[in-house]
Amino acid sequence: MTPQKELKLAYSLTIILLVVGVISYAAAPAKTPDEPVRMMFKVVAGNVLFDHKTHTVETGYGLACIDCHHHRAEDEEEEPFLACGYCHQIPKEGEALPQSCVECHEPDEIEDTEMIKRADAFHSQCEECHKDAGIGPVKDEERCAWCHFMM
Repeated sequence: MTPQKELKLAYSLTIILLVVGVISYAAAPAKTPDEPVRMMFKVVAGNVLFDHKTHTVETGYGLACIDCHHHRAEDEEEEPFLACGYCHQIPKEGEALPQSCVECHEPDEIEDTEMIKRADAFHSQCEECHKDAGIGPVKDEERCAWCHFMM
């Protein structure tokens, strides 16, 4: 075979494989997961990368959705879980609490309750859970760096 024929064969195979690859990708696209795989929370103290899989699989922490997304009513199994930031926002001065509060709570239940911001909700829930499980930093000076990192 001459070098010219070998070059034509190589180009032909490359084009054929490229076309087969594109068709295969289009025919069987990756399935979008029902829940976010990883979430990056960008905050001043250092970004936090949260991995759902680590928290939910049996080889990880084995948590159920309801363990963290705690405001969904048990009889509303078809309703999607809300992101923490949906409720845990500090209203601006003169602004009422988010309408979503009364969707889950009775008005007299939240009447004298101060709305905590999302960061405080995460800190209290995540730190308590990791402390109870014995997973996480032991010393206070390691506590922030366990989740937060600078990018």
